[in-house]
Amino acid sequence: MDTKLGPIISLASIYDLEKQKFRPVLYKGFVSELFVPYMDLDEEWYYRTYFDAGEYGFGLCAVSLEPMRDCPENAVFMDAYVVGQNGKPVKMSQIFCIFERHAGDIMWRHTETAIPRTIVREVRPEVSLVVRMVSTVGNYDYIIDWEFKQSGSIIATVGLTGLLEVRGSRYTHKDQIDEEVYGTLLAQNTIGVNHDHFLIYHLDLDVDGDSNSFVKSNLKTTQVPDHGSPRKSYWRVVSETAKTESDAKIKLGSKATELLVVNPNKMTKMGNHVGYRLVPKSGAGSLLSDDDYSQTRAAFTKYNVWVTPYNKSEKWAGGLYVDQSRGDDTLATWSQRNREIENKDIVVWYTLGFHHAPYQEDFPLMPTLSSGFELRPANFFESNPVLKVKPPQDVMRLNCSIFKVV
Repeated sequence: MDTKLGPIISLASIYDLEKQKFRPVLYKGFVSELFVPYMDLDEEWYYRTYFDAGEYGFGLCAVSLEPMRDCPENAVFMDAYVVGQNGKPVKMSQIFCIFERHAGDIMWRHTETAIPRTIVREVRPEVSLVVRMVSTVGNYDYIIDWEFKQSGSIIATVGLTGLLEVRGSRYTHKDQIDEEVYGTLLAQNTIGVNHDHFLIYHLDLDVDGDSNSFVKSNLKTTQVPDHGSPRKSYWRVVSETAKTESDAKIKLGSKATELLVVNPNKMTKMGNHVGYRLVPKSGAGSLLSDDDYSQTRAAFTKYNVWVTPYNKSEKWAGGLYVDQSRGDDTLATWSQRNREIENKDIVVWYTLGFHHAPYQEDFPLMPTLSSGFELRPANFFESNPVLKVKPPQDVMRLNCSIFKVV
């Protein structure tokens, strides 16, 4: 655990039953920075453009987790140690919990319906391993989950909850509002101010080795000549390997795009490069103008995806000393060198964004809103790696205690 970055996932690998060995996937993954700009222009609000990791410390703001509430019954808790202001280690109790998630999801299934008078059905329930930490930075609580699936997928999720940042107002009803209030009237004399949350993840992927490439595959509509087929169109995959940093800057939108990190030196038996897909669950990006000072400091939010060659000093997307930064030591600055990234030890940076226009249900305490991304195998295995997972067995447990919900 890092006082600034919070939880760091290191040396994540998956055991390949066919090859009978562990194969590396993620050398290191963490939240590099969290940018929260508010959209109120008033004198007491315009400067509220927070960098929660760099200015406050995602790890320093971690809170103890409560059994059976923050984490389920089967969770195991871990303490963390950080360096105190006097240079001595300080124990932070029950900062992490690790548990198997049995959410009722299906890992895979199929029912064969083509055999007369016979039902052939196979189903496997999903069971995953979750590592969780909660960081309370001011009014917001951030629930950070890293989930590891038997299929090889790694899912990173952040949940937002806690108290909204609100301001006083003379208005008691929406019909009275005759000026820009920069938010929503949530209660009498209370405005919930519009704002964003942008978390940028540092993903040092080592897909089956540390020499990787970034591949962007677009799904392109192709017209069919009249004499070629009764169909008029189809789509095909057009792939492009990024050679330099500028080739890998991506703003996610409506265009269908596949994002992969592949090992160009390793292939499956079918001749495909082994790889992992980045599957985003959010394409939100900054709406601030480039000349806005807060956006200059948080220029890493301009793109959803960046790729850089590994550099041990490039960990903090907002700069080493964020509270003193003028935007000249950020991810956006580093990438201007346009370094080569093909068949290199590369780092993928993914910006996960939330645009938050408050609603009355968010006040006074906001129900958890979650998003994230998935790192999913893409030709990494020769076939489905979880086909050999055994079906669950019904076990009769004697003398079970009864858990009473209160």
